[in-house]
Amino acid sequence: MRVAVNVLECATEPRVSVQHQPALMMALRTGSVEVGARCSEMKKFAFGAGEMCLVPRYVETWLRTDDLRYSYLSVDISDAALAAACDGTTGGTAGDVELRRVGKLVDARVGALAAAVNAERAAGFPSGRLFLDSLEQALAVALVNGFAVRHRSVQAHRGGLGSARLRRIKEFVDAKIEDELTLCEMAQAVELSTAHFSRMFRKSTGETPHQFLLRRRLERAKLMLRSADGRVMDVAVACGFKSQQHFAQAFRRVCGICPTEYRQEFLDHEKTDARELVNS
Repeated sequence: MRVAVNVLECATEPRVSVQHQPALMMALRTGSVEVGARCSEMKKFAFGAGEMCLVPRYVETWLRTDDLRYSYLSVDISDAALAAACDGTTGGTAGDVELRRVGKLVDARVGALAAAVNAERAAGFPSGRLFLDSLEQALAVALVNGFAVRHRSVQAHRGGLGSARLRRIKEFVDAKIEDELTLCEMAQAVELSTAHFSRMFRKSTGETPHQFLLRRRLERAKLMLRSADGRVMDVAVACGFKSQQHFAQAFRRVCGICPTEYRQEFLDHEKTDARELVNS
């Protein structure tokens, strides 16, 4: 998924833009823009912050704005995500789906996913590639289901991953927990498409792949923090977090305290147990 913030500079003359991948656009501030398939057919649209539009691939669009800096988030949806969304099997292709043009897209789920992408971008993408992959796949499914000109039905799969595949994916994640894991890599490890893997994994574990990876990373971090040796920063790196700040935020959100407080509480508890053992 390509994520970018584009700024249309104030211009008296319209300019043309060609979108090579389907893209979801979300206004980041209130403004207006003239848009048209041809220069002679441009119409003015006012957008509030958070309002969205959907642009299909290979569409030529003419644009002009009177605003000094009209900015918007652009999220390109990859062929791989579209292929997985239009068919849960490995045989799906991006050619199975064509998204229609939507001048003002109103959809609560799509809006929430776009806002999550923007929040991740604004924070500097601290959650890693797998989180973005998961958001892209969810966006692709929502757009295919709600705004496709044609598509094959997303297949409904019963049950979940078998015990052998679950064991394999857990071993794969633990072996690569320090790395920048992607949804595609996790799916390939158990020989499934990304969409099929995501659905089956959640049915089996009750978690998304990203939630599972985060939990495993925090479990390893707790084990490492129980030692008085080593810096918190080294623990963060060893557990796959991009920065100590991101590690601390994730740890506090899940565990309720920061890593240093967790370490201190554990060490204090050990000292208390040791004293009681000596005095008993």
